Amino acid sequence: MTEEAVTSEAARGFSAKAAEYDSLAVSHPVVRWLRARVRGLVEENLTPGGSILEINAGSGLDAAYFAAKGYQVHATDIAPGMLEAIAAKTIAPEVAGRLTCEALSFVDLDRVSGGSYDLVFSNLGGLNCVSDLGLVTRNLQSLLRPRGAIVFVVMPPVCPWELAQVLRGHWRTASRRLRKDGTIANVEGAQVPVWYHSPGKLKRALGPRFRTVSLRCFCLACPPSFFQGFVERHTSLTRSLIRVDDALGGLPPFNHAGDFYAHVARYQP
Repeated sequence: MTEEAVTSEAARGFSAKAAEYDSLAVSHPVVRWLRARVRGLVEENLTPGGSILEINAGSGLDAAYFAAKGYQVHATDIAPGMLEAIAAKTIAPEVAGRLTCEALSFVDLDRVSGGSYDLVFSNLGGLNCVSDLGLVTRNLQSLLRPRGAIVFVVMPPVCPWELAQVLRGHWRTASRRLRKDGTIANVEGAQVPVWYHSPGKLKRALGPRFRTVSLRCFCLACPPSFFQGFVERHTSLTRSLIRVDDALGGLPPFNHAGDFYAHVARYQP
């Protein structure tokens, strides 16, 4: 599948999911926890009133949150449904003109409006929709101010909860992240190619001018959000497993596995 075809399928699939995104973020305890931790990482690496470029911004839930906190946010995405959801948030009084949006792929960041920025942000695996991370990272140096930061939340090749599905005979689920040529995710009927990127692969794509600040994983011990049945049946256990994640998620070698990891790095010209 060509890059253009991948982009088209992703736009079609994620447009159809736009209506679900905000409700899931509010209703699902694992998603609430994950978003809160990621938002904390972003704010730790910004000064008050700093500027954020969010790529694959989805419905703009995080972008609106940061704008309401006083940051200047420019949100980009390729899915028309997601862009409509972001545009609706730009007129909310709490963002006070600090939120803008643009239809743009993360492989075309040389054409982004505005800049330079204090931080570039990508949440919840959007970067797993590209096979070559270099297509994204090649433009970061021109977008970031000196000592600007990136916070990229990516899905790694090793997720213990998925690997454990081999015990239930679900071989396809257990092995899908390990395929070097990627796999296909069904997103509301769209066939979206997905590749799983290790922290080392992302670090190499960023290059020597980016110094790693932190690396931590999410959903190593606690169930990923798509194990909805487990979360509903075992609410107390899920809360305990979240605490285990909080304790272990930033420690090697645990921080290289899980459903997601957050890589924070700072640009040093």
